[in-house]
Amino acid sequence: MKSLSIRMRSIKNMQKITKAMKMVAAAKMRKDQRALDLGFPFTKPVTALFERLPREEKAGNITYLAVTSDKGLCGGVNSAVNKQVRLNLLEEEAKGNVVKIMVLGGKGVAGLKRLYGDRFSTSFEEASKSPWTYATASLIAERLIKANPARAKIVGNTFKSMVVYHTRVDHTVTMKEAQTMDRTEWSKAMDVYSFEPSIYEVWDDLHEFYYASAIHAAFLNSAITETSQRMSAMENASKNAGEMLEKVTLQFNRARQAKITTELCEIISGASAV
Repeated sequence: MKSLSIRMRSIKNMQKITKAMKMVAAAKMRKDQRALDLGFPFTKPVTALFERLPREEKAGNITYLAVTSDKGLCGGVNSAVNKQVRLNLLEEEAKGNVVKIMVLGGKGVAGLKRLYGDRFSTSFEEASKSPWTYATASLIAERLIKANPARAKIVGNTFKSMVVYHTRVDHTVTMKEAQTMDRTEWSKAMDVYSFEPSIYEVWDDLHEFYYASAIHAAFLNSAITETSQRMSAMENASKNAGEMLEKVTLQFNRARQAKITTELCEIISGASAV
């Protein structure tokens, strides 16, 4: 009975922790949703502009930017990104292409560096310890531009609802790809926009702004996906703790009833002997 009592107390304490973590995640969820709502209109115009450019994926070295979190207890959001990067890496290397990996988030580093440490170019850990800003995205964009890959793809999770998210691989337009594009098609895509000064004068800055916007959008989506899945995980953990507590309580009550019955039988037997 003592062991059951200790176990019941442990389960109750664990349930209190998971409920508290769910409440914290719910508060952060509202904050992340607000950040996504404000950030999306800012990043969408420039990413939409580059999506208009003609795309023809060619062979060549490629850099993957994996967007993960620094914390766990959020379901399979990080393992899904790591798995997607591994699959793409093996596919590209089978074609003879050189692959480099950039990772945002400690869970991505932990999941990929052991097997693919020689492919790592840059990692950004503990980004969640300070408030995420567009300046942080710009810093990562600068590192990606310095790497100057022939191709670059961002792997991350896209938030759909509280229970649904998709792991996506977004093909970003690199400087090398833009330089080899058909000039006629390139001009058609850009002619719907007005640039001052000319597009050729602002192209380098615009391209860096595009990279930063794509990374910023990927992080915002990753952050809200992480929080929503943590809410679900903590809710399920609290529910499981409740079910376990019911089972252990039933065992405890049965053991106590058996002990009481045994003591009553002993008392009755003693009284009969007298």
